[in-house]
Amino acid sequence: MSPSVPAAQKSAAPKAVARVAIVGLDTATSGLLRDCFKQFSIEPVLLTVESARKSLHNEKFEACVLRLEGEASSLLTLVRTSPSSHRMVVYGIAGNTREALKYSHHGINAFINDPVDRQNALRAIRATHLLVLHELRRYVRIPLVMPLEISSDSGTRRINMHEISGGGMSVETKEFKIGELVEVRLNLPQGPNLILKSKVAWSRPEQGLAGLRFEESEQNRFIVRNWIDEYLDIS
Repeated sequence: MSPSVPAAQKSAAPKAVARVAIVGLDTATSGLLRDCFKQFSIEPVLLTVESARKSLHNEKFEACVLRLEGEASSLLTLVRTSPSSHRMVVYGIAGNTREALKYSHHGINAFINDPVDRQNALRAIRATHLLVLHELRRYVRIPLVMPLEISSDSGTRRINMHEISGGGMSVETKEFKIGELVEVRLNLPQGPNLILKSKVAWSRPEQGLAGLRFEESEQNRFIVRNWIDEYLDIS
């Protein structure tokens, strides 16, 4: 009779690994990003721009990182139409926010300043790694940097979104006061144009951020929730 094998020694099925495609970057930058992603148990795959065209369309990736210049728009279009990876988290490298916002309609989740340094890269990855790893129960806010228009008693201004959830969003501004009523106009990537009545729930001027909570009477908040469910592939 063969001796039984302890459960702890039985071979387990290999655990799925979250992969990030690092596309078309120089050796030093690729190496730095590779080390940063590995700290969060995300496996980096280094690709040239040419190989990325095939790999990003046919293979499963949970994230990609690329410079927002040159062929970035065509690559991002390929990413967002990929049957296997269209919901991946996208990290865009850009010299400044103005350059990066030209690509916001592709759904850029995080910007990394160019030239890339370790502290900035780790900050961006730390803010998004749970989304990359699909730990959705612990992470319900979607990082999404894109321009929007906000109107209040003090006038109308264009600022950038930082994150969005089913109940509200955080935006990049130092000017709002807690309790202030505002109206947000935005166009979610691959989604509808929306107007959302909101209230300023918190303000952190030292960080340049403020939090908006959608009013309970605002019916368009349910459209935002549906968009998030589709974004996360929740059925």
